[in-house]
Amino acid sequence: MSIITGRGDSGDTDLLFGRRIAKSSLRIEALGNVDELNAALGLARAAASDPQWISLIDQLQERLIGLMGQLACRPEDDGRYAEKGYAAITQADLEWVTEQAHGYEAQGIKFTGWARPGAEGSLARAGIDFSRAVARRAERSVLALHESGEPVSQEVRLFFNRLSDLLWILARVSSD
Repeated sequence: MSIITGRGDSGDTDLLFGRRIAKSSLRIEALGNVDELNAALGLARAAASDPQWISLIDQLQERLIGLMGQLACRPEDDGRYAEKGYAAITQADLEWVTEQAHGYEAQGIKFTGWARPGAEGSLARAGIDFSRAVARRAERSVLALHESGEPVSQEVRLFFNRLSDLLWILARVSSD
């Protein structure tokens, strides 16, 4: 089966459970921003040489894939999503991100003023900074979706704030 189906030619796209939605909707905007965040993390991952960073980014990407599943589900289908046992961001994920941030903070942060991505000459760290900026955009779009009356779980909303903080810290800690 080809990826080219023509189903999106009308400006609509599929969500989970057979739902269709406009590509210009806030939900698709949020999904697109999370997808871009996942891709940005992939660039940082490909540039990283530290196995610990690579593992951390892999774990973050795994969580983002589950989070995208949550966003690809209309609120009225949340029960079906849970029944299927699909991945979802939970309080445990928030705690894990916070623990990761604290662990890297304990290694010492090189803070030299306002972030200037790439100034250290590390492609991996610049990629993490880029990912942080995309994470903040994803956070804003998820909050806009929630504020529009389409509820987004508190765990998903908080995940981006915690993730952005972790990425800021990570970009200030040497991976070389």
